[in-house]
Amino acid sequence: MKLEDLYKADVYVLTHEEREPWVQKGTTTFYFINDGIESALEKAKKSAKGKDVRIQGGANTIQQFLNAGLVDEFFIHIAPVFLGSGIRLFDGIDKDKYDIKIVEVIPSDLTTHIRYKLTKK
Repeated sequence: MKLEDLYKADVYVLTHEEREPWVQKGTTTFYFINDGIESALEKAKKSAKGKDVRIQGGANTIQQFLNAGLVDEFFIHIAPVFLGSGIRLFDGIDKDKYDIKIVEVIPSDLTTHIRYKLTKK
């Protein structure tokens, strides 16, 4: 099965290498950004035309956006699977940057979704 037009929106991928955009059939184009998180977010906001921008990635990417004060809401998805080692999501996060409030908890048989609202202090 070939995935095409996966997100139906522009996608900005943080990378260390310059690459040409990957244009899929439909409305999804992947742009590869190597000049920082602020540039990627600025481009994503412009492309979103007022709609929400979703940041996805590994712990390092999420930590960069949190520490820069660029996140106002986030979801954590908890699944009962032991994965082993990795980067701890909240290591190195400035605990005094935000007030955090749980807004929603959505349970299911396979995972629990928790939505948090972040307010800068």
